[in-house]
Amino acid sequence: MESIVGKIFKALEKSQNGFEAEDEVEVVPGKGKNTSAKIDYAIKKTVSKKENTQKNLITVHDPDSVESEQFRLLKNAIFFPESGKPAKTIMVTSAGLGEGKSFTASNLAITIARSLDNHVLLIDADLRRPSVHSVFGFENSAGLSDYLSENIPLASLLVKTFMEKLTILPGGPPPDNPSELVSSENMERLIEEVKSRYADRYTIIDSPPPYMTSEGNALAKFAEGIIVVVKDGKTSKENLKDIIDIYGREKIIGVVRNFSKGKFGAGYGYKNKYFYGKGA
Repeated sequence: MESIVGKIFKALEKSQNGFEAEDEVEVVPGKGKNTSAKIDYAIKKTVSKKENTQKNLITVHDPDSVESEQFRLLKNAIFFPESGKPAKTIMVTSAGLGEGKSFTASNLAITIARSLDNHVLLIDADLRRPSVHSVFGFENSAGLSDYLSENIPLASLLVKTFMEKLTILPGGPPPDNPSELVSSENMERLIEEVKSRYADRYTIIDSPPPYMTSEGNALAKFAEGIIVVVKDGKTSKENLKDIIDIYGREKIIGVVRNFSKGKFGAGYGYKNKYFYGKGA
């Protein structure tokens, strides 16, 4: 058996998206070609609060749970791969909507940020349906879409969280041309800048499903490793195999099975990998 990767499986209720935050507002003129008129972007430098995060941040609200332990197992699989060189830029995707990719990306980012020596940048690259901001309890103001289309400085778009070593780049307002933005040189420049500037930083990218948009294929080129989230009873083994074939087995770190009602030992597998979890 080459490796063991935890499966996150329990369906968790969604909390309200209300939040309270102390905002420092910086106004930056919009200057991209997608703006029909000159627009002032209010960049909110918010610090998310633990008590305002959604309940499905299980690693925050129930760190001693079985589910949180599965994320720690997944973190260890990332830190100690068979190749000996951990992937520092990791894309998290799924076959379709509602399968838990943002849930997985967010909880994984928290788990890695709790390690002693590593910082984490969580990027919401699902520009059509950005959701990471709401998971952490703040509004979606400016973000990745503004960086890619408006050339707004990255530092002004980053959001601090209640964890010192976890920073978020929200998706920003959904643009009219998400595919073009994500596949642009600006996106490549962003990833390369993060890689070269922060040697101790892991970058987690929440990516849209490959079957529904073309952005995932562009993001996969920038990622060093990919985690695929599947929904128990919804994602077929054929769809999972197709995704693995699309991105290449060598890039797949593991598969997370979400909403599972099965027992330990029941799961998807490919090659010699095996996935396990506790039944809900």
